[in-house]
Amino acid sequence: MPKTANSSKAKACAVEIQYASPALEKKVGAFASSALIKKWARASINRPGNLTVRFVNRTEGQELNSQFRTKPYATNVLTFLYGISQNELAADIVICMPVVTSEARDQGKAVKAHLAHLVVHGCLHAAGLDHITEREAKAMEAREVVILKNLGFSDPYA
Repeated sequence: MPKTANSSKAKACAVEIQYASPALEKKVGAFASSALIKKWARASINRPGNLTVRFVNRTEGQELNSQFRTKPYATNVLTFLYGISQNELAADIVICMPVVTSEARDQGKAVKAHLAHLVVHGCLHAAGLDHITEREAKAMEAREVVILKNLGFSDPYA
């Protein structure tokens, strides 16, 4: 039987994981494997393309946030979108692991759950979603909650 556009499965997004150092790779690995992080990313992206998730330390996170957002501090996640269309995307997600662990502790959340949320959040930015207006924020948060629930995590906003 020949394949039709409706019967063929869409090509998955290629996800690469990078770590700023072996020590950071070990720290992240204590909470989630590269394979699991890729699963979280692919659950958030509904088109083919190339996505890099890079884990950085506080210094690199601060440098990137300062350079690209003129904010003089490290933030939890940054998304750099290079291209997006209905058929493909290209983006980098940068996650500052020291900020993630600090926020999780301060918010009383499991680091793994907070990390999953930020991977999903960054990927949704890469897919073109934003939270500048209240309406956009509600739509993006609702999508995050559904994706995280499907991955076995509770509502991060509850």
